[in-house]
Amino acid sequence: DMLRENIGDESVDLVYLDPPFNSSVNYNQLFKEPTGAPSEAQVEIFQDTWGWGPSAEGAFDDVMRQGGDISTLVNAMRSTLGQNSMMAYLAMMAARLTELHRVLKPTGSLYLHCDPTASHYLKLLLDSVFGPQNFLNEVIWKRTSAHSAARRWADLHDTILYYSKGPDYTWNKIVTPYEASYVARFKNLDGNGRRWSDDNLTAPGVRGGFSGKAWRGFNPTEKGNHWKVSNKTIEELVGEDEVARLNTIEKLDLLEANGMIYWPASGGFPRFKRVLGDGIPLQDLVLDIPPLNSQASERLGYPTQKPRALLSRLIRASSNEGQVVLDPFCGCGTTIEAAESLGRRWVGVDVAHYAISLIEARLHANYPAASYLIDGRPTTIDGARELARRNKHQFQMWAAWRLGAQSYREIKKGPDRGIDGRIQYKNGAYGWGQIIISVKGGDNVGVASVRDLRGVIEREKAEMGVLVTLAEPTRQMVSEAVSAGFVSKSAHGRKPRLQIVTAEEIINGRMPDFPSLPEAMPIRPRTIKKKRKVSDQIEMLLPIGESIPVKLRKNEVLDPRFLDLVV
Repeated sequence: DMLRENIGDESVDLVYLDPPFNSSVNYNQLFKEPTGAPSEAQVEIFQDTWGWGPSAEGAFDDVMRQGGDISTLVNAMRSTLGQNSMMAYLAMMAARLTELHRVLKPTGSLYLHCDPTASHYLKLLLDSVFGPQNFLNEVIWKRTSAHSAARRWADLHDTILYYSKGPDYTWNKIVTPYEASYVARFKNLDGNGRRWSDDNLTAPGVRGGFSGKAWRGFNPTEKGNHWKVSNKTIEELVGEDEVARLNTIEKLDLLEANGMIYWPASGGFPRFKRVLGDGIPLQDLVLDIPPLNSQASERLGYPTQKPRALLSRLIRASSNEGQVVLDPFCGCGTTIEAAESLGRRWVGVDVAHYAISLIEARLHANYPAASYLIDGRPTTIDGARELARRNKHQFQMWAAWRLGAQSYREIKKGPDRGIDGRIQYKNGAYGWGQIIISVKGGDNVGVASVRDLRGVIEREKAEMGVLVTLAEPTRQMVSEAVSAGFVSKSAHGRKPRLQIVTAEEIINGRMPDFPSLPEAMPIRPRTIKKKRKVSDQIEMLLPIGESIPVKLRKNEVLDPRFLDLVV
């Protein structure tokens, strides 16, 4: 819907997408009908995203209504795979790829980042949408170091499928540095300070025609050889069209005229001056960009975060300054930051409120002058209701974020049921206090919700609790909240132990009666590094500073506004 409603036809120059897909799950499991939520949180997120249900059925119906090759292909896939997580993924990807093709300019191109779990299916979809003639590369990126795997080859790489919309796509020559051992072979310097080494101008075998003729008194045929001239070098001198018009002797004359022939002092056969170039043109095997390790300064703790260097390379190769880069699954915003740093305009789309907040903090820290608009974050009660209808988890995270939660849960699970956010605050002589946030996005909220939150406060030994509702609280709910009394140990005066606030009140700025809370702090620029103080500290989003005892449970995430706070 975001693509259809907000991005016009042929308005984007480059698309990069890294759609969420959990390849760490047993492959066979992807082809089973869902029989219950798996225990692993990542698998649960995966099934929430790609399980076969109304969204997948709707995407499949959209593709069928579209008709053409893509509908034939997707229908055949469904007949083969059935209604399962993999098919849900493919149906929704087919609908999205069709929209991405629509928004691309004729000179545009697309990179789809995936892994071997589904790359073969995705290539079929891309061939159907973009046309097989517009397939340009399957780029292999080594995403991890060597490791062992049980009873199979260890998987080390991701796949990036590269397609253009048409034949006149944008392409910029990008080079990568040579290895030091290769550079060391170029020991000579010419008058312009360029490094060069001498190489053969002949190759074994007698040939007829100009390649076997004598030149400047040297006849290769007498030695059983023929002249061998680098067409690439000639092309760089006179252009691609002219190369075919020149014979071998004319090419040798051209090299001599440009100072590219080395004449040995011994009087031996002339040799080619091979000049060291600027670097290696881009190859489809990327080995020089390592994955983000736990100490990387740009690491944010986002599970699928890719190195900025990788995105920068793709963007530099396939777009120019001022052009528009679109990432429809922008996650933690690496594409956006890379595009901003390279002077491109950009559009990022993500369903996760947390991701958008993280990108905001990232841009604020590293590019404070960046100008952008955010669409989809509720600013009215109608918007809040629509978010709750579309995605209850994102509504819960948004409401907790608006209250100032420093950490929250994307999935309710296990012993932490009923907690959608936590706020830590300084409580004077009593140390640190904790506020539990519970968010209810439905209309069937009642006094039981208040009692449940009261029980969570007691279980967690928290000082306070706040219940956020879409609907107006009933008289019984208010009475139950009041009966919880006041915080027993408070350095901030008398504070209600349990409060109820509506989403509309939050939007209008009427907040609960809170003690003084820590100010939200942005992500620090990546040039600032801090060492961890505790060796067994939980891996969090960034290196962190002043100590504050925010205890995160499994699957909890830290609000990016508080990344400078210690776990």
